Amino acid sequence: MARHLNEDLFEGTKMTFGEHLEELRVVLVRGLLGLTVGVLIGMMMANGVVKFVEGPLIVALERHFGAVAKDKMHGIYGDEVPPELDTMATDYGFIFEEIFIERNELVRLGAATEQVAPKLATPMETIETVLEERLPAPSVDLVKTRIWRPARARLTTLSPHEAFMIWMKAGFVAGLILASPYLFYQIWVFVAAGLYPHEQRYVYVFLPFSLTLFLSGAALAFFFVFGPVLDFLFSFSRSMGIDPDLRISEVISFVLFLPIGFGVAFQLPLVMLLINRIGIVSIETYTEKWRIAILGIFVISMFLTPADPISMLLMAVPLTALYFLGVALCKWMPRGRNPFDEAYEP
Repeated sequence: MARHLNEDLFEGTKMTFGEHLEELRVVLVRGLLGLTVGVLIGMMMANGVVKFVEGPLIVALERHFGAVAKDKMHGIYGDEVPPELDTMATDYGFIFEEIFIERNELVRLGAATEQVAPKLATPMETIETVLEERLPAPSVDLVKTRIWRPARARLTTLSPHEAFMIWMKAGFVAGLILASPYLFYQIWVFVAAGLYPHEQRYVYVFLPFSLTLFLSGAALAFFFVFGPVLDFLFSFSRSMGIDPDLRISEVISFVLFLPIGFGVAFQLPLVMLLINRIGIVSIETYTEKWRIAILGIFVISMFLTPADPISMLLMAVPLTALYFLGVALCKWMPRGRNPFDEAYEP
């Protein structure tokens, strides 16, 4: 018996422009409701989020102050510095200060002047020379030495409302990450509304893949990008002789929003697969224009990251790998069976 093609095969899935707008409105409302719930939960944990994201900054600051202390100590004492003090400065973030101690005070504390004071004194100009410009008649026998203390790196605020705004930002970003599975689901539901029935099942493949890429990008930024970037920026400050006094409002956006930028950028393979499947870009174009694509990746990474080469490279290199992953997906990802492929007899 001859089979005839049903010209209305997809009639039940056709949507008018108005229906597409209605579907978009529904998805936006659901997404906003999900985001609102996530942000409310994020507000309750905002203080912990701020403490958590401060961690890499505090560690980088302590390493910076320790390196400054090491350079300063070698500049003053030269090769007389034992390696243990270098370790205490660089690995444990200790800094030192030079102070004057009364020699008689050392005696009062139970240390003999002949045994303790010579050990504390360092080969430098006499105390009388140091004090001549400050005291009319120096009559106190002082010994110059150094003391060590932890760096105690901290972030500061300069306005009353600054802490509240930081709390709001932390709550929003935490809520966005918590609501990201639901938001990605709504995005793919809207995409599925424009697909044929035999293509809609791929939404359930793309959804976990998309979410995994987003969370992987955010984790890469927080756990592997912040440390090298901050170390580079602080080393540049040391080379210029500038001590950072960081305001939390100026760095919290960097710490909070850079992971989101990485997560969004990591959607590249799925975007490539989508525009290939709808016929905008062919696989041959991807493979022939890969040099231009990599150049574009580096340019985009320059705008999505702070103004330093380290963070740009740490985003561009994974995106380059993801570009070739996208090419592989376009080439080997199975296509859905097209119902029109079946021949029919007129």
